[in-house]
Amino acid sequence: MTTEERSLRSGDFPVHWPVLTRWTDNDMFGHLNNAVYYALFDTAINAWINTNTGTDPLTAPWLGVVAESGCRYFSETAFPDPLAVGLAVERLGRTSVTYRLGVFQTRQGVVDAGDEPVAAVGHWVHVYVDRAHRRPIPIPGGIRTLLEGARMTR
Repeated sequence: MTTEERSLRSGDFPVHWPVLTRWTDNDMFGHLNNAVYYALFDTAINAWINTNTGTDPLTAPWLGVVAESGCRYFSETAFPDPLAVGLAVERLGRTSVTYRLGVFQTRQGVVDAGDEPVAAVGHWVHVYVDRAHRRPIPIPGGIRTLLEGARMTR
């Protein structure tokens, strides 16, 4: 991750997925606990893939497992803030995909105008593996097509 991440805006991400915060997401400091951001990333990525490809993660013959993740925080968010996770494919390999993710404040879950600043920026690497043997496999075709449409432009 780089220092230029602070300058990212919602318009830098081709996909925006609304996410809800919960009362229990706040910590004793009155903002979302850092671990919650990872749950938001996981939810947004998998909901986006499953919704757009019709994948049933319980029966698919493959799994997308997290091999690496990280997050930098730039401003506070808290329940009941409506948020969105911006997704962009940073790298698309044969068996893995690296995402750049941004968390944004929204108005009722809608990202306006594409100029909202990031509250946090994350990266996430999924490696696709065979469900039975847990060995890397090529990214499934329908998912690869979806990922290709979400490549980073910046």
